[in-house]
Amino acid sequence: MSDDSKMGQGPATIGRRKIMLAGASLAAAPLFAGAGSAAAATAEPPPLKGPFAVRAYATKGAKSGFAPMQIQRRAVGPKDVLIDIEYAGVCHSDIHTARSEWSETPYPCVPGHEIVGKVAAIGNQVTKFKVGDYAGVGCMVDSCGECENCLADREQNCQKGTTFTYASPDKVMGGMTYGGYCERIVVKEHFAIRMPAGANLAAMTPLLCAGVTTFSPMQHWQLKPGQRVGVIGMGGLGHVAVKLGVARRAQVTVFTTTSNKLEDAKRMGAHEALLWSDKAAFARLANHFDLIISTVPESYPMQQFVDLLKLDATFVNVGALGKLEDLDGMLMAFGRKSFAGSLIGGIAETQEVIDYCAARNITADIEMIMPEQIDMAYARVIDKDVRYRFVIDFTSARKA
Repeated sequence: MSDDSKMGQGPATIGRRKIMLAGASLAAAPLFAGAGSAAAATAEPPPLKGPFAVRAYATKGAKSGFAPMQIQRRAVGPKDVLIDIEYAGVCHSDIHTARSEWSETPYPCVPGHEIVGKVAAIGNQVTKFKVGDYAGVGCMVDSCGECENCLADREQNCQKGTTFTYASPDKVMGGMTYGGYCERIVVKEHFAIRMPAGANLAAMTPLLCAGVTTFSPMQHWQLKPGQRVGVIGMGGLGHVAVKLGVARRAQVTVFTTTSNKLEDAKRMGAHEALLWSDKAAFARLANHFDLIISTVPESYPMQQFVDLLKLDATFVNVGALGKLEDLDGMLMAFGRKSFAGSLIGGIAETQEVIDYCAARNITADIEMIMPEQIDMAYARVIDKDVRYRFVIDFTSARKA
C-alpha cells in the first residue's frame, strides 16, 4: 500500500542570495544504528575540511545482497552542499547496475539516484540553498559545464562525459561515485534541486528520475491537450507518465501485461487501459497515437506498438537501454514514423518537473521500506509486485 503520510517540512524556495558557510558547530543528524542495534549512535559534526566516512548500503557483486559499509564523502567545497539523506527511491536502473545487467559494474556499488534530504552544510559560495532547506539529487552530479550541450541545459548529454550519481568515474575524489543508499551526500549546488515547502517529500523523491524521464519527452515532442499518448508499462516510470499525461489534458492509453494494474491506471486518469494480449485493441488503435512513451526496462518486440502511431508521430523509448528487437524499417518509412530515445533531463528540466508537480499535487505512489529491506524490494520489483515505487526511509532508520 502506498504511504503518502510523510509530509516534508522544508522552508519555501528561496531566491538567489549569498549564504555563508555553516560552521563546524553544525549539529549533524545521527548515524543509523547497525543491524540489531537497540539505538542509533550520535554522530559528530562532519569535518568540512577533509573527507569523512558515512554509512551506506552496498553490493559487492552481481549476485551479492546489500549490506552496510563505510564509504568516503569529500569535504564540502566552496560550491558544494552537504545533504543528510532522508529518502532514496529504488529505480529499476539501480537493479540493472547492481547486477551488471547493462555492463560490468565496478564494485562495491552504492546505487540510488532519487535522493531527498535536508541541507546540513554549504560552501561559502553557495547561493541556491541555506542550511535547513530541503534538496534533491537526481541521476547526475557533475558535467563539464562548458560544452554545447551543458550550456543548453542538457548536462545529461555532456560531450565530455556526464558524471552520474553512482558507478561513474568520480572526477573530484577519484574512484567511482556512490549514490543515495546512504546517510549523506556532498554535491555541487548546481546539481541539487530545490524541493518545495510543505510537499510530501517521500512521494516526490521518485520524480527526480521517474518524473523527469517521462516529463522530458512530453516537453520535447510537445504533447498538447486533446492529443493521444500511449504509455507502455505501468511501473515506476509508467504510472508517473500517466499522471503527467493526464495533467496535460492529453488522452492517455496504458498498455500493461499485468491485469491487476488496469484499474489503477484508470484511477490515475487514463482514458483506457489495455493488456498487451488484447489483439482486437491493437487492431482498433492502428495509426492512432500522436506520441507513445515506452517505460519497460527490458527489450521486447516494439514494432507492434510503433504500428499504433499516426503519420509523422514518434515512439520514445525511455526504459530499455540495451539492444532492441524487431523494428521494421519499411513500416516506419511508409508511415514516416519516428523511433527515438530519451535519457532523463537536464538540471533545469528536473527543477521544472519538480515545480510542475508540486503546483499540481502530483506525486508517485510509493511503498516505504527500511534499508535492510533493499534485497526484498529488488525481488518484488522484478516480480512486478510494487505499487509503484519503493522509497527507502533513512529518517526512520536513524531512529531504529
